[in-house]
Amino acid sequence: MHSRFARQALAVSLMLIVSCKTAQTNSEADHSSNDTAAPSRSVAIAATSLPADAAGARARLAASPRHGEWVMISAGADSVRAFVVYPERKDKAPVVVVVHEIFGLSPWVRSVADQLAADGFIAIAPDLLTMKNLPNPTDSVPAELATAAIRTLEKADAQRYIDATARYAMALPAALPKYGIVGFCWGGGASFDHAVHSPTLGASVVYYGPSPAPQSLASVKAPVLGLYGGTDARIAATIPAADSAMKAMKKTYTHYTYEGAGHGFLRQQSGQNGANLTATQQAWPATISWFRRHLGR
Repeated sequence: MHSRFARQALAVSLMLIVSCKTAQTNSEADHSSNDTAAPSRSVAIAATSLPADAAGARARLAASPRHGEWVMISAGADSVRAFVVYPERKDKAPVVVVVHEIFGLSPWVRSVADQLAADGFIAIAPDLLTMKNLPNPTDSVPAELATAAIRTLEKADAQRYIDATARYAMALPAALPKYGIVGFCWGGGASFDHAVHSPTLGASVVYYGPSPAPQSLASVKAPVLGLYGGTDARIAATIPAADSAMKAMKKTYTHYTYEGAGHGFLRQQSGQNGANLTATQQAWPATISWFRRHLGR
């Protein structure tokens, strides 16, 4: 569904506790940080063409036939840990950087990277909290620790880590020298910020993340796709100004708002009386179409 709330047919879809639990905290009803929920709570999806929800992420990772590995990447004065997943294909693949939520690099985020690899991309998810020395960093950092730590992360450092991650991935023998970025919640804001930051970015996808200040958008070169929940008022309030600024500057910003869906709908697909799953079923194909259009297949 378009941001002006016109109904979008699925067949033609281009396709933090709630609201990223930043200093503005909202209800916790829609966006749980629980990655260890019982598999029975996971949304039943007949095909595996969509990312798993939070409850099904561990099982999806365990069953994946794709190769995933941890790497440590130099980022100048320090380093960033990342999880990279390779597609099963004979030719070289474009890269997609996956930016985690305020909860850190959780199994759910790694399962999203795995799904991007299933869709044909080299997917790499940096742990932007690497230098915070949090416990259990290659599984699930306790949500309250991740949330507190991410508030101390400088935006410039986050972008430096993303730059290093993209360079590393594009230098892999199996990679093409082009990359996109997708982020969720806090990471959605970081992925829009990366479009402001990087002149070499090929495409950005923003899942329910805040838009940058309109005056900062002049440097954007990459096309940006925004995907939002209809009940996510805090994030929705940042869309119109960005839309107007991007149009005035003749830059590409396509955005959809899914009626009834909440913040974090891709993670919590069983929420909002089915609206989150409907949003997922439209938003993920839009994401893949966007990357294939702007990065190649």
